[in-house]
Amino acid sequence: MKRREFIAVLGGAAATWPLVARAQQSTMPVIGFLSSRSPDESASVVSAFRQGLRESGYVVGQNVAIEYRWADGHYDQLPALAAELVGLRVAAILAAGGSPSALAAKKATSTIPIIFSAADDPVGLGLVESLNRPGGNMTGMSLFNATLSAKRFELLHELVPSAKVIAYLANPAGPSARIDVKGAQAAAKTFDVDLQVLNATNDREIEAAFARLGELHAGAIIVAGEPFFDSRRAAIVELAARHAIPASYSWRENVAMGGLLSYGNSITDSYRKSGIYCSRILKGERPADLPVMQPTNFELTINLKTARALGLTVPAALLIGADELIE
Repeated sequence: MKRREFIAVLGGAAATWPLVARAQQSTMPVIGFLSSRSPDESASVVSAFRQGLRESGYVVGQNVAIEYRWADGHYDQLPALAAELVGLRVAAILAAGGSPSALAAKKATSTIPIIFSAADDPVGLGLVESLNRPGGNMTGMSLFNATLSAKRFELLHELVPSAKVIAYLANPAGPSARIDVKGAQAAAKTFDVDLQVLNATNDREIEAAFARLGELHAGAIIVAGEPFFDSRRAAIVELAARHAIPASYSWRENVAMGGLLSYGNSITDSYRKSGIYCSRILKGERPADLPVMQPTNFELTINLKTARALGLTVPAALLIGADELIE
């Protein structure tokens, strides 16, 4: 066979592979994975979700399949991505990456079961009727992320007590932004610190926010636990290092990457539990009858190497109270 003919045959065979794969998957349930974040930085939470499925008897590729859709921090793309999953008639949808994806999924379908992996104030956002009896087709994992902004401010102030100005990086497009900022502002008033809110909804605005820190004489910055910022995690941690600014985050993942300090619940555990809930729904339980889970453990993580690079001495109280110290 000539080379050109061989390539044509190979190309034709390759074109049928997705069809064959879908035919093989037709006998197993398909989960739609709708995320406001990006695939690269979500590897750990995807693994945690699949672990939760596996603990409940579902192994991807054997008796369950997953269709992924990523918004890469662009919330305006979520409605179309949710509609795609609904069009595929998936058995359930995991709304991953916080409240934006959960709201998009809710608007897309009232019949397909939806599990949200991490939503601030799901009752206030209208996702469920109540935490104990969600009603409708949604349930999942609730976070106290927004209400923890005051605690994060307190911890950062304890680590950098000389900072008279602290910046707060917020995404005004996020559903929980107002609650986030309000909590930080209350804490700043208590400690007589000037809180400067810097809004960012795209990459250019994130860089511009960090560029303003010197002009504001900011001694530290708090980065909101927000899906768009999660999708830009590496860039934000690098910006904090470049500007030599102490930064506080919501998730341990930022600190493991070189960030200074984080306080919040385990996001990977939230995804693992989402996998378990998804399995229960695939086995016949209704979202309306599954109470929204709430976190019970909150973790303080400190990167000692970053602290030394910034010339900071971590107080003994923080060292003793930390759940993890990263060298």
